[in-house]
Amino acid sequence: MTIVLLLAALVFVRGIVLARSRGSVPCRLQVGERGWQSGVARYADGELHWIPLIGVRLRPRHAIARRGLVVSARREIDGGLFAVDCGGSTVGLSLAMSADALTGFLAWLESAPPSAYLDVA
Repeated sequence: MTIVLLLAALVFVRGIVLARSRGSVPCRLQVGERGWQSGVARYADGELHWIPLIGVRLRPRHAIARRGLVVSARREIDGGLFAVDCGGSTVGLSLAMSADALTGFLAWLESAPPSAYLDVA
C-alpha cells in the first residue's frame, strides 16, 4: 500500500513540475480518432515536444518537427480551448491549447528563418 501511495505521489509531483517548467504550455493531443490526452508542450530545436501529464517517463511521447508542418484553421472545443489539425509530416494529429498558447504556437511555426527549410548538400 505504501509503495502505491509513493508512486502516486511521484506521478503527481512529476505532473506539477512539467506544468510549471519554463517554456512549456498545457496542451491536449489527439491522435486519429482517439480521445484527447492532456499533457505539456515544449519547444526545443525546431520541434514541439509533447509529454503526457500522467505517466512516469520525462521524455516526450511525440516530437513534432516544424519543418513540413501544416496546420488547419482553428476551431473551438470544450473548455475554451482551440484545436488545430496538423498535416504535412504529421497527418492525423490534432493539438488543443488556450488562445494565448495557440498564438505562441503559430508564431513559433512562422518564425523559422527561410534557410531552415533548405536542404543544402
